[in-house]
Amino acid sequence: MSAAPAPVPVSAPASAPAPVALDVREVAVHFSGLVAIASMSFRVPEGEIVSLIGPNGAGKTTAFNVITGFLKPTRGTVLCGGSDLTRLTPERIAALGVVRTFQRTSIFAGCTVLENVLTGLHRRGRTETLAALLRLPGVRAETQRLRATAAEILAFVGLAHRDGELAANLSYGEQRLLGIAIALAADPRLLLLDEPAAGLNPSETEAFMGVVRGIRDRGVTVLLVEHDMRMVMTISDRVVVLNHGRIIAEGRPEAVQSDPEVIRAYLGQGVRHAQG
Repeated sequence: MSAAPAPVPVSAPASAPAPVALDVREVAVHFSGLVAIASMSFRVPEGEIVSLIGPNGAGKTTAFNVITGFLKPTRGTVLCGGSDLTRLTPERIAALGVVRTFQRTSIFAGCTVLENVLTGLHRRGRTETLAALLRLPGVRAETQRLRATAAEILAFVGLAHRDGELAANLSYGEQRLLGIAIALAADPRLLLLDEPAAGLNPSETEAFMGVVRGIRDRGVTVLLVEHDMRMVMTISDRVVVLNHGRIIAEGRPEAVQSDPEVIRAYLGQGVRHAQG
């Protein structure tokens, strides 16, 4: 009696790659004879925190300006969820759910904390001007809905207890959190954070890291520019390194921070701090 044939091993099916939230393809930016970005291509998978790092002048803020429509590239394409953002206005790009913060805190100092967040909720409002002027019942219901949403966002960033305070009276760290709250009020699918931890002390930075993780857990993809390497290497799913307008490395934080070219071009002796 012949032996039964040996079973053929079945390979586990390969996991499907995560959908792409942002696809930057061969973007270049030239200002007359100056090359700000020579050639830049990278992807940001949905549901991840991806950090774009590099020395001053590497092109990080220029990249943010291209992605969000404040600057048109010399060549290349920026795609988000199948939409080509390359020639759209910043307002149209924001309406598609691509929202950014800036290096300098942008708040309405003379308004309360709650009012600041309500200004960011304009994308979610559906009331027409005539209905608002006539103070129809639907207007009151929508106002209550928006105020409840603003209160939830403030609770999320840890500012619920400051909702009635003037924004000017907040500490610097609280103002940075308010800037994040205003951006979240715009209901982003992709949030670009431009040096959000700049000027924060270590305890504020630690709390801020928790907020950024929480944003990802809410289903918002995050693209981060930040010089605090400990923060970058702790919270990022992937890191992209830009130097002289070109990407010199990308991958998991532990791989990037040990890359000799990255250490030579940017991290230097600071790599020990990044690993701490």
